[in-house]
Amino acid sequence: QVQLVESGGGLVQPGGSLRLSCAASGFTFRIDAMGWYRQTPGKPRELVARSPSGRSTFYADSVKGRFTISRDNAKNTVYLQMNSLTPEDTAVYYCNVYYRYADYWGQGTQVTVSS
Repeated sequence: QVQLVESGGGLVQPGGSLRLSCAASGFTFRIDAMGWYRQTPGKPRELVARSPSGRSTFYADSVKGRFTISRDNAKNTVYLQMNSLTPEDTAVYYCNVYYRYADYWGQGTQVTVSS
């Protein structure tokens, strides 16, 4: 049974940092890509960062230089280190796994940037 378990969200002040984690389980073969999306009310879900296996990582322009995605392939875990957070980063963050032409999603974790 496929399962994605996220952790690390919360409330942080502007300029602060958070680290999100997502542990994926139930996948038999190598995962094609892991990434993070985010969504705010009334807006579509947007790609934040993506780490395809064997290829370069991708970052949305709005987070370049502030966020870093990394993977531990042995643990099927993906991380998102978020620095210099601003109120505009407030959203529900979703872990994504792309595996054998299908997308799998975590339950979402709330990140709130506010003073």
